Amino acid sequence: MEGGNQTSISEFILLGLSNQPEQERLLFFLFLIMYLITVLWNLLIILAIRTDSHLHTPMYFFLTNLSLVDICFTSSSVPKMLANYISGNKAISYVGCLTQVFFFIGFGGIDSVILASMAYDRYVAICAPLHYTMIMTQKVCASLVAVCWIWAFIHSLIHAVSLTRLSFCGHNEIPHFFCDLIIVIRMACSDTLLNDLLVYTVGGLTGVMPFIGILISYMCIFITVLKIPSTHGKKKAFNTCGSHLAVVCLFYGTVIGVYFNPTSTHTAQKDTASAVMYTIVSPMLNPFIYSLRNNDMKRALRMLFSRKLCLSL
Repeated sequence: MEGGNQTSISEFILLGLSNQPEQERLLFFLFLIMYLITVLWNLLIILAIRTDSHLHTPMYFFLTNLSLVDICFTSSSVPKMLANYISGNKAISYVGCLTQVFFFIGFGGIDSVILASMAYDRYVAICAPLHYTMIMTQKVCASLVAVCWIWAFIHSLIHAVSLTRLSFCGHNEIPHFFCDLIIVIRMACSDTLLNDLLVYTVGGLTGVMPFIGILISYMCIFITVLKIPSTHGKKKAFNTCGSHLAVVCLFYGTVIGVYFNPTSTHTAQKDTASAVMYTIVSPMLNPFIYSLRNNDMKRALRMLFSRKLCLSL
Protein backbone atom coordinates (compact mmCIF):
# COMPACT_ATOMS: atom_id res chain seq x y z
CA MET A 1 0.00 0.00 0.00
CA GLU A 2 1.60 3.23 -1.15
CA GLY A 3 -0.63 6.04 0.10
CA GLY A 4 -1.84 6.69 3.59
CA ASN A 5 -5.28 7.48 2.23
CA GLN A 6 -5.70 4.15 0.43
CA THR A 7 -7.41 1.04 1.67
CA SER A 8 -6.85 -2.58 0.77
CA ILE A 9 -10.51 -3.47 1.28
CA SER A 10 -13.56 -2.37 -0.70
CA GLU A 11 -16.25 -3.31 1.82
CA PHE A 12 -16.93 -3.99 5.48
CA ILE A 13 -19.01 -6.75 7.05
CA LEU A 14 -21.57 -5.61 9.64
CA LEU A 15 -21.83 -8.51 12.08
CA GLY A 16 -25.02 -7.06 13.61
CA LEU A 17 -26.53 -8.06 16.91
CA SER A 18 -26.54 -11.81 16.39
CA ASN A 19 -25.28 -14.53 14.06
CA GLN A 20 -28.06 -16.99 14.88
CA PRO A 21 -30.75 -17.21 12.13
CA GLU A 22 -33.60 -17.61 14.65
CA GLN A 23 -32.47 -14.60 16.65
CA GLU A 24 -31.94 -12.56 13.49
CA ARG A 25 -35.54 -13.16 12.39
CA LEU A 26 -36.79 -12.09 15.81
CA LEU A 27 -34.55 -9.01 15.79
CA PHE A 28 -35.72 -8.10 12.29
CA PHE A 29 -39.39 -8.01 13.27
CA LEU A 30 -38.61 -6.29 16.59
CA PHE A 31 -36.57 -3.49 15.04
CA LEU A 32 -38.93 -3.16 12.06
CA ILE A 33 -41.82 -2.52 14.45
CA MET A 34 -39.73 -0.09 16.52
CA TYR A 35 -38.59 1.75 13.39
CA LEU A 36 -42.13 2.07 12.02
CA ILE A 37 -43.37 3.34 15.40
CA THR A 38 -40.53 5.87 15.47
CA VAL A 39 -41.26 7.22 11.98
CA LEU A 40 -45.06 7.23 12.25
CA TRP A 41 -45.28 8.69 15.75
CA ASN A 42 -42.72 11.43 15.06
CA LEU A 43 -44.60 12.29 11.87
CA LEU A 44 -47.80 12.54 13.91
CA ILE A 45 -46.07 14.93 16.31
CA ILE A 46 -44.96 17.10 13.38
CA LEU A 47 -48.43 17.09 11.75
CA ALA A 48 -50.19 17.81 15.05
CA ILE A 49 -47.97 20.81 15.75
CA ARG A 50 -48.22 22.17 12.21
CA THR A 51 -52.02 21.91 12.09
CA ASP A 52 -52.69 23.41 15.54
CA SER A 53 -52.11 27.17 15.57
CA HIS A 54 -51.97 27.16 19.38
CA LEU A 55 -48.70 25.20 19.15
CA HIS A 56 -46.92 27.64 16.86
CA THR A 57 -44.55 28.67 19.65
CA PRO A 58 -40.76 28.38 20.04
CA MET A 59 -40.96 25.27 22.24
CA TYR A 60 -43.02 23.35 19.69
CA PHE A 61 -40.98 24.71 16.80
CA PHE A 62 -37.93 23.05 18.36
CA LEU A 63 -39.95 19.91 19.07
CA THR A 64 -40.96 19.73 15.38
CA ASN A 65 -37.31 19.87 14.38
CA LEU A 66 -36.37 17.30 17.03
CA SER A 67 -38.98 14.88 15.66
CA LEU A 68 -37.74 15.40 12.10
CA VAL A 69 -34.13 14.84 13.15
CA ASP A 70 -35.08 11.73 15.15
CA ILE A 71 -36.60 10.22 12.00
CA CYS A 72 -33.45 11.01 10.00
CA PHE A 73 -31.14 9.89 12.81
CA THR A 74 -32.65 6.42 13.17
CA SER A 75 -33.00 6.13 9.38
CA SER A 76 -29.23 6.53 8.97
CA SER A 77 -28.63 3.06 10.45
CA VAL A 78 -31.77 0.95 10.97
CA PRO A 79 -32.94 0.47 7.32
CA LYS A 80 -29.52 -0.88 6.35
CA MET A 81 -29.61 -3.28 9.30
CA LEU A 82 -33.09 -4.48 8.29
CA ALA A 83 -31.98 -4.91 4.68
CA ASN A 84 -29.03 -7.01 5.84
CA TYR A 85 -31.34 -9.29 7.81
CA ILE A 86 -33.64 -9.76 4.78
CA SER A 87 -30.92 -10.38 2.20
CA GLY A 88 -28.54 -12.29 4.44
CA ASN A 89 -25.76 -10.15 2.98
CA LYS A 90 -24.11 -8.14 5.75
CA ALA A 91 -21.67 -6.29 3.51
CA ILE A 92 -21.50 -2.51 3.24
CA SER A 93 -19.19 -0.80 0.76
CA TYR A 94 -16.28 1.35 1.91
CA VAL A 95 -17.97 4.47 0.51
CA GLY A 96 -21.30 3.37 1.98
CA CYS A 97 -19.69 3.00 5.39
CA LEU A 98 -18.18 6.50 5.27
CA THR A 99 -21.54 7.87 4.10
CA GLN A 100 -23.29 6.18 7.01
CA VAL A 101 -20.73 7.66 9.44
CA PHE A 102 -21.32 11.12 7.94
CA PHE A 103 -25.11 11.09 8.27
CA PHE A 104 -25.15 9.28 11.60
CA ILE A 105 -22.80 11.81 13.23
CA GLY A 106 -24.53 14.70 11.48
CA PHE A 107 -28.05 13.92 12.65
CA GLY A 108 -26.77 12.88 16.08
CA GLY A 109 -25.04 16.24 16.39
CA ILE A 110 -28.20 18.11 15.37
CA ASP A 111 -30.12 16.16 18.03
CA SER A 112 -27.58 17.24 20.63
CA VAL A 113 -27.63 20.94 19.77
CA ILE A 114 -31.44 21.10 19.39
CA LEU A 115 -31.80 19.65 22.89
CA ALA A 116 -29.55 22.48 24.12
CA SER A 117 -31.68 25.03 22.23
CA MET A 118 -34.79 23.63 23.89
CA ALA A 119 -33.12 23.98 27.30
CA TYR A 120 -32.33 27.62 26.50
CA ASP A 121 -35.97 28.16 25.50
CA ARG A 122 -37.13 26.76 28.88
CA TYR A 123 -34.54 28.92 30.67
CA VAL A 124 -35.86 32.10 29.04
CA ALA A 125 -39.51 31.10 29.62
CA ILE A 126 -38.99 30.49 33.35
CA CYS A 127 -36.17 32.87 34.28
CA ALA A 128 -37.16 35.82 32.07
CA PRO A 129 -40.87 35.37 31.28
CA LEU A 130 -41.54 39.08 30.73
CA HIS A 131 -38.91 39.21 27.98
CA TYR A 132 -39.67 35.81 26.47
CA THR A 133 -41.50 37.03 23.37
CA MET A 134 -38.80 39.64 22.69
CA ILE A 135 -35.92 37.15 23.07
CA MET A 136 -37.37 34.00 21.48
CA THR A 137 -38.54 35.56 18.23
CA GLN A 138 -39.21 33.55 15.10
CA LYS A 139 -35.95 34.83 13.61
CA VAL A 140 -33.94 33.77 16.66
CA CYS A 141 -35.50 30.29 16.70
CA ALA A 142 -34.89 29.80 12.97
CA SER A 143 -31.29 30.98 13.39
CA LEU A 144 -30.68 28.55 16.26
CA VAL A 145 -31.98 25.63 14.20
CA ALA A 146 -29.95 26.70 11.15
CA VAL A 147 -26.79 26.87 13.27
CA CYS A 148 -27.60 23.39 14.61
CA TRP A 149 -27.76 21.92 11.11
CA ILE A 150 -24.74 23.76 9.70
CA TRP A 151 -22.40 23.06 12.63
CA ALA A 152 -23.46 19.41 12.98
CA PHE A 153 -22.74 18.62 9.33
CA ILE A 154 -19.43 20.50 9.38
CA HIS A 155 -18.57 18.33 12.39
CA SER A 156 -19.61 15.11 10.63
CA LEU A 157 -17.77 16.10 7.44
CA ILE A 158 -14.55 16.59 9.43
CA HIS A 159 -14.81 13.06 10.84
CA ALA A 160 -15.78 11.47 7.51
CA VAL A 161 -12.90 13.14 5.65
CA SER A 162 -10.43 12.21 8.40
CA LEU A 163 -11.40 8.54 8.00
CA THR A 164 -10.26 8.60 4.34
CA ARG A 165 -6.65 9.00 5.45
CA LEU A 166 -6.72 5.71 7.37
CA SER A 167 -5.57 2.37 5.97
CA PHE A 168 -7.47 -0.87 6.57
CA CYS A 169 -5.40 -3.99 6.14
CA GLY A 170 -7.60 -6.98 5.47
CA HIS A 171 -9.67 -7.18 8.67
CA ASN A 172 -13.10 -5.84 7.67
CA GLU A 173 -15.59 -7.28 10.18
CA ILE A 174 -17.38 -4.60 12.21
CA PRO A 175 -18.90 -5.99 15.45
CA HIS A 176 -21.87 -3.68 15.19
CA PHE A 177 -25.08 -3.13 13.21
CA PHE A 178 -23.84 0.09 11.61
CA CYS A 179 -20.54 1.84 10.82
CA ASP A 180 -19.79 3.43 14.16
CA LEU A 181 -17.01 6.03 14.09
CA ILE A 182 -15.12 4.69 17.11
CA ILE A 183 -15.14 1.09 15.89
CA VAL A 184 -14.07 2.04 12.36
CA ILE A 185 -11.16 4.03 13.79
CA ARG A 186 -10.13 1.06 15.94
CA MET A 187 -10.08 -1.21 12.87
CA ALA A 188 -7.46 0.92 11.07
CA CYS A 189 -3.91 -0.36 10.78
CA SER A 190 -2.43 3.13 10.34
CA ASP A 191 -1.86 5.89 12.90
CA THR A 192 -5.19 7.08 14.36
CA LEU A 193 -3.89 9.83 16.66
CA LEU A 194 -5.48 12.63 14.60
CA ASN A 195 -8.84 10.82 14.48
CA ASP A 196 -8.79 10.21 18.23
CA LEU A 197 -8.00 13.88 18.85
CA LEU A 198 -10.89 14.93 16.62
CA VAL A 199 -13.29 12.68 18.55
CA TYR A 200 -12.35 14.32 21.86
CA THR A 201 -12.06 17.92 20.58
CA VAL A 202 -14.47 18.55 17.68
CA GLY A 203 -16.74 15.81 19.00
CA GLY A 204 -16.62 17.38 22.44
CA LEU A 205 -17.79 20.71 21.08
CA THR A 206 -20.86 19.05 19.53
CA GLY A 207 -21.62 16.61 22.32
CA VAL A 208 -20.28 17.90 25.61
CA MET A 209 -20.66 21.67 25.16
CA PRO A 210 -24.42 21.50 24.50
CA PHE A 211 -24.71 19.19 27.50
CA ILE A 212 -22.89 21.73 29.67
CA GLY A 213 -25.23 24.41 28.31
CA ILE A 214 -28.21 22.27 29.32
CA LEU A 215 -26.80 21.79 32.84
CA ILE A 216 -26.22 25.55 33.26
CA SER A 217 -29.74 26.33 31.96
CA TYR A 218 -31.33 23.92 34.42
CA MET A 219 -29.23 25.14 37.31
CA CYS A 220 -30.59 28.63 36.68
CA ILE A 221 -34.11 27.23 36.25
CA PHE A 222 -33.85 25.30 39.53
CA ILE A 223 -32.68 28.38 41.43
CA THR A 224 -35.49 30.48 39.93
CA VAL A 225 -38.16 27.86 40.68
CA LEU A 226 -37.06 27.63 44.33
CA LYS A 227 -37.85 31.34 44.67
CA ILE A 228 -41.46 30.85 43.52
CA PRO A 229 -43.61 31.20 46.65
CA SER A 230 -46.51 28.90 45.70
CA THR A 231 -46.24 25.12 45.51
CA HIS A 232 -48.55 25.11 42.48
CA GLY A 233 -46.26 27.54 40.67
CA LYS A 234 -43.21 25.38 41.39
CA LYS A 235 -44.98 22.25 40.19
CA LYS A 236 -46.14 23.94 37.00
CA ALA A 237 -42.62 25.20 36.25
CA PHE A 238 -41.07 21.79 36.80
CA ASN A 239 -43.74 20.10 34.67
CA THR A 240 -42.79 22.23 31.67
CA CYS A 241 -39.24 20.86 31.93
CA GLY A 242 -39.94 17.24 32.87
CA SER A 243 -40.32 15.86 29.34
CA HIS A 244 -37.22 17.61 28.07
CA LEU A 245 -35.13 16.41 31.02
CA ALA A 246 -36.25 12.81 30.44
CA VAL A 247 -35.22 13.00 26.77
CA VAL A 248 -31.87 14.61 27.66
CA CYS A 249 -31.03 11.90 30.20
CA LEU A 250 -31.98 9.14 27.77
CA PHE A 251 -29.93 10.57 24.90
CA TYR A 252 -26.83 11.90 26.66
CA GLY A 253 -26.56 9.09 29.19
CA THR A 254 -25.84 6.51 26.48
CA VAL A 255 -23.92 8.75 24.04
CA ILE A 256 -21.42 10.00 26.62
CA GLY A 257 -21.05 6.47 27.96
CA VAL A 258 -19.97 5.22 24.53
CA TYR A 259 -17.94 8.08 23.05
CA PHE A 260 -16.32 9.75 26.04
CA ASN A 261 -15.15 6.80 28.13
CA PRO A 262 -11.55 5.54 28.03
CA THR A 263 -10.98 3.14 25.13
CA SER A 264 -9.89 0.41 27.55
CA THR A 265 -13.40 0.26 29.05
CA HIS A 266 -15.12 -0.38 25.72
CA THR A 267 -16.51 -3.80 24.80
CA ALA A 268 -18.46 -4.76 21.68
CA GLN A 269 -21.47 -5.86 23.74
CA LYS A 270 -21.55 -2.68 25.83
CA ASP A 271 -21.18 -0.38 22.83
CA THR A 272 -23.85 -2.22 20.83
CA ALA A 273 -26.35 -2.18 23.72
CA SER A 274 -25.79 1.54 24.27
CA ALA A 275 -26.09 2.20 20.52
CA VAL A 276 -29.47 0.45 20.40
CA MET A 277 -30.63 2.79 23.16
CA TYR A 278 -29.70 6.06 21.50
CA THR A 279 -30.25 5.09 17.85
CA ILE A 280 -33.54 3.19 18.15
CA VAL A 281 -35.08 3.35 21.62
CA SER A 282 -34.57 7.06 22.31
CA PRO A 283 -36.03 8.35 18.99
CA MET A 284 -38.98 5.98 19.48
CA LEU A 285 -39.68 7.10 23.05
CA ASN A 286 -39.19 10.85 22.54
CA PRO A 287 -42.62 11.53 20.94
CA PHE A 288 -44.35 9.41 23.61
CA ILE A 289 -42.57 11.32 26.39
CA TYR A 290 -43.60 14.67 24.94
CA SER A 291 -47.15 13.71 24.04
CA LEU A 292 -48.16 11.71 27.12
CA ARG A 293 -46.92 14.36 29.57
CA ASN A 294 -48.25 17.38 27.68
CA ASN A 295 -51.93 18.33 27.66
CA ASP A 296 -51.49 20.65 24.67
CA MET A 297 -49.97 17.83 22.62
CA LYS A 298 -52.75 15.45 23.68
CA ARG A 299 -55.36 17.97 22.52
CA ALA A 300 -53.56 18.55 19.21
CA LEU A 301 -53.29 14.82 18.55
CA ARG A 302 -56.98 14.29 19.34
CA MET A 303 -57.88 17.08 16.93
CA LEU A 304 -55.63 15.57 14.25
CA PHE A 305 -57.15 12.10 14.63
CA SER A 306 -60.72 13.46 14.67
CA ARG A 307 -60.03 15.53 11.56
CA LYS A 308 -58.60 12.50 9.73
CA LEU A 309 -61.55 10.40 10.85
CA CYS A 310 -64.04 12.95 9.56
CA LEU A 311 -62.23 13.14 6.21
CA SER A 312 -62.24 9.35 5.89
CA LEU A 313 -66.00 9.26 6.54
